[in-house]
Amino acid sequence: MLRYLASLAAFSTCIVPFVGASASQGTCPSPGHPRPKQPNFVFIITDDQDLHLNSLDYMPNVQRLIADEGTVFEKHFCTIAVCCPSRVSLMTGKLAHNTNVTDVTPPYGGYPKFIQEGHNDNYLPVWLQQAGYNTYYTGKFLNAHSPANYNNPFPKGWNGTDFLLDPTTYSYWNSTFQRNQEPPTTSNGYSTDLIAQHTLGFIKEARDSDRPFFIGVAPIAPHSKTAPDYSGVIPYFISPDPAQRHKDMFPNAKAPRGGNFNPDTPSGASWVQNLPRLDTSQLDYMDSYYRARLQSLQAVDELVADVVSQLEKYNLLENTYIFYTSDNGYHIGQHRMVPGKGCPYEEDVNIPMIVRGPKVPRGKKVDFVTSHTDVMPTLFDLAGIELRDDFDGLPMPLTPGGLAHARKDPRREHVSVEYWGSNLAEGEVGADLAAGTPIIYGNNTYKAMRIISDRYDLFYSVWCTNEHELYDHKNDPYQMNNLFGKPNVKLLGRSLDLVVSRLDALLLVLKSCKGSECTLPWNTLHPDGKVTTLLEALDPKYNAFYAAQPDISFAACEPGYLPQFEGPQEGYAYRRPGDWSSWA
Repeated sequence: MLRYLASLAAFSTCIVPFVGASASQGTCPSPGHPRPKQPNFVFIITDDQDLHLNSLDYMPNVQRLIADEGTVFEKHFCTIAVCCPSRVSLMTGKLAHNTNVTDVTPPYGGYPKFIQEGHNDNYLPVWLQQAGYNTYYTGKFLNAHSPANYNNPFPKGWNGTDFLLDPTTYSYWNSTFQRNQEPPTTSNGYSTDLIAQHTLGFIKEARDSDRPFFIGVAPIAPHSKTAPDYSGVIPYFISPDPAQRHKDMFPNAKAPRGGNFNPDTPSGASWVQNLPRLDTSQLDYMDSYYRARLQSLQAVDELVADVVSQLEKYNLLENTYIFYTSDNGYHIGQHRMVPGKGCPYEEDVNIPMIVRGPKVPRGKKVDFVTSHTDVMPTLFDLAGIELRDDFDGLPMPLTPGGLAHARKDPRREHVSVEYWGSNLAEGEVGADLAAGTPIIYGNNTYKAMRIISDRYDLFYSVWCTNEHELYDHKNDPYQMNNLFGKPNVKLLGRSLDLVVSRLDALLLVLKSCKGSECTLPWNTLHPDGKVTTLLEALDPKYNAFYAAQPDISFAACEPGYLPQFEGPQEGYAYRRPGDWSSWA
């Protein structure tokens, strides 16, 4: 995996130690000492962009310049459906229960928690600089990154930055930017257009260096806009602001009316199950809200075209991987919910991921599981850096051979999703306008997972209320028929309790896994390596073993990762000495 060990020492003296420094301040390899040709990376991450509400269909440049020229990962998942924790997982390759950044603001999340947990010394740009890369970033970084703490300390590892800062991150206009180590300033422009300008500037700067580069591009669209007149401690959000040139587009677009849109009967669990049906005025508002999201994404679509054009102009495109994704998905009307995210349902966790670059198959779509914890290992693999043992994911395959193999790789069968705390409603339908505060739903802590193969396509969750959900996506893609606890139901040709016992044991491993446990969880249950998939675990000889495993349960609904309230943390291993060695 370590493809360039011999040259790494030469690069280590070329590390740029602080934001704003130039590559020439290091001692870089001379032309007489050629280095391996490492690829460049442009990583575009939108904010709250859906996959299941069809927003990508309204982005022709993304389709033409990235999807048609690369590979679409149709079963890509975030592992926590909220901004800051998801972004920290992306930049560390770790699940949120291992980063311990589980919210958007302190004490359990935000930039201060990122610093407190020590991630500023060990994350994406620091590692890439150590491997000889120049690193740049513009747009939204982490929540609670503000004029009060932007330099206490500065985010490490970046050659150049133009960060959006709270509390104006979601203003779209008159936003606060903070460049390199300069003081924050307020800009009068449209934030996506400014981020596009910053990106093009970084590409030009990167072109003038002999080092490979990483550029993170993080526009806020289609995130909702902070209401300008809120009076509460927590802001409420209204429809996103498109650029003036896009504000009249898609006049007839409506939020998709799938099988779980404002259903006649309640669905879901915890607070979701108690929601009333949405009325006509609420639905009308959400359709206009949906249109504003599509309109706000048009400037992002233009940004994509500008970036590809600039890379092509500078002869950089052929050696550059372009990633296009979002931090989490979004729901509008599904399961009777007003706009928002944070739930374990497909609209919130199955998100866009498209990659183009050297040797990546063009115009291809794949349906095996990948996740945000795979992104950091993928960058390491492409750059020729040895993978870290503490990564909770594994490299995404990006060659024809790799893609073909991944389809049968048992490590690509599952993904875990987790969340802690409450759920914030968005849009004017999600606010108490008289009080100027958002509506907040409690009891949104849960552990969940998706299990996907040719034979099955399942969702399983346990909420902090100890409610369970089990959906068979092959027959119920909208997650409306919760099978858990239903009598006389068979699944995969077995009684439901036999399948649930395996799912419960697997989720018990995943909910607190670390490193390779997260990609090979069946090895924890079966150290002999004879079980690597759900189908193999369903062998009747294991029935008693799985029936004896502890059940997942919560003692309380807590706002952060507090394992003492999350029930059993470890199950039993099959045939391990001292643990069920009698099961033969």
